[in-house]
Amino acid sequence: MPPVQPTSRRRFVIRVASASAALGVIPLLTACGGGDDAPPEFAYGVASGDPLADRVILWTHAQWPGFNDAVPLTWQVATDAAFTTVVASGTAQATAATGHAVKVDALNLSAGNDYFFRFRYGLHASPVGRTRTLPAPGAASLNLAVMSCSNFPAGFFNAYAEIARSQAQFALHLGDYIYEYAADGYASADARRLDRVSQPAHECLTLSDYRQRYAQYRSDPDSKVFHASMPIIAVWDDHELANNTYVNGAENHTEGAEGTFVARRAAALQAWHEWMPVRTPDHTDLRMIYRSFNFGGLVALHMLETRLIGRDRQVGFAELLNPATAAAAQAAMASPTRSMLGSRQLQWLQAQMAQSSAAWQVLGQPVLMARMSFPVSVLRHLNPADISPAAVAAGQQAVTNYLSAKATAAQNPALLSAEQRALLDPSQNPRLGYNLDAWDGYPVEREVLLSSAAQLRKRLVVLAGDTHNAWASQLTLRDGTVVGYEFAAPSISSPGLEEALPTLLPAQTQQTFRGIVDDLRYADTSRRGFLLVRFTPASAQGTWHFVSTVKSRTYTVQTSAPLSYAV
Repeated sequence: MPPVQPTSRRRFVIRVASASAALGVIPLLTACGGGDDAPPEFAYGVASGDPLADRVILWTHAQWPGFNDAVPLTWQVATDAAFTTVVASGTAQATAATGHAVKVDALNLSAGNDYFFRFRYGLHASPVGRTRTLPAPGAASLNLAVMSCSNFPAGFFNAYAEIARSQAQFALHLGDYIYEYAADGYASADARRLDRVSQPAHECLTLSDYRQRYAQYRSDPDSKVFHASMPIIAVWDDHELANNTYVNGAENHTEGAEGTFVARRAAALQAWHEWMPVRTPDHTDLRMIYRSFNFGGLVALHMLETRLIGRDRQVGFAELLNPATAAAAQAAMASPTRSMLGSRQLQWLQAQMAQSSAAWQVLGQPVLMARMSFPVSVLRHLNPADISPAAVAAGQQAVTNYLSAKATAAQNPALLSAEQRALLDPSQNPRLGYNLDAWDGYPVEREVLLSSAAQLRKRLVVLAGDTHNAWASQLTLRDGTVVGYEFAAPSISSPGLEEALPTLLPAQTQQTFRGIVDDLRYADTSRRGFLLVRFTPASAQGTWHFVSTVKSRTYTVQTSAPLSYAV
């Protein structure tokens, strides 16, 4: 495919609707310089989200340069880009209380329809966005773009532009929409060269910090294109607040030195709700973002909150491998009360699945649910902090030894040596998830969730992000029963395992994962992009779209072979 040139794809989002379009003029505020000579700026474009069959959230940001005065706006929804047939309209205000972001719920729309929308101040118009409502009952197909981990300093959002031009009807962002780190933090090595240095320069701690970081991300031209092209359904992961967040803390938060976690959490959540075009289910508790969407009886999409409502603190490998802490860590991992969702959310999800008659039950949530377990004999050597030749050689030998034992057991178990038998004996060489921040670190609750779907005889698909890499896996119970399938999206721009394991070729990394992880069916550990999932009554099909680089705005696109799950 020839290199993609960015100019034409941005024309739609930066086009301002004609000043001659018929619309009543709003009184202008003289406090801000007065009249049409001082129009407000719609600097971050428009967005839409949380569509239902008869409504959708519309979003923009409007502010007079240098002033905090409220900006009174009108909004319009039309069936055509010229706005000759307006089907819904109303008024709203962009105020300092919400950082000049404004959201409205456009009601009384028709199911399964495409619409155009815009905001106006007098004769001054925002860019025009395109949105759509959820389909009416009887939907025969659905295309969802799935993504996560959009890291501004790591590189350009080329994948956003590709989503806008794809066959996707709706977009799912599964978290890490922003990153909280300081300008010299994670994935920032090329930021200055790319003119993508994080703002503010310090780590995000306050409401002002998080607002500024969202504004920077939304200033990206490809972000504007993407958000103007289709509605988004989003949940957060950890970096919208701080790395490895759990219910009352985070790995990347130092209580006291960085203020209180409670205050930081409140700031981060307020900014997320301001900047994301989501319907806020509970204004008294902004953590409560789990919600469901019915795509015409074909897909019931349940979006889950996995960080702040019920997640217990992560157990670390060091705790499990250290004889002094291993017993306590193992007990925590095996505890029947250990939770990621919390009992209230889990019960809600079980009820939603039980009541739904949709062909597919789909969970949209950030972290991998499939079993990605490695033997301890290998995990001991997979230390990204130590890439010395000796460490790399030891790691490769550990992988070779385990895979050789596994192959011998499959072909002729009688030939297994005593050492190989020990490697395959889970009592001597236990298997642990390589990422205990994912569902592998919460095995009991995962078993309860998957068992619920199996007992209800539901066709289950889980969509995930977080790892920066592309995966597809069977979802199995402890006894090996297959109960569903997981498709996981690569990152928009955050680096993947090609940087964490730089001494291994991507093909070697993928071969290692495929050889060791029994449930894994597909892996790409080195490319950025997005996942397109197509649902029909008979199957769920995933196709991964990869951009050749995030370090340049000129790139090519490669697409994986489709991978189908049918039951």
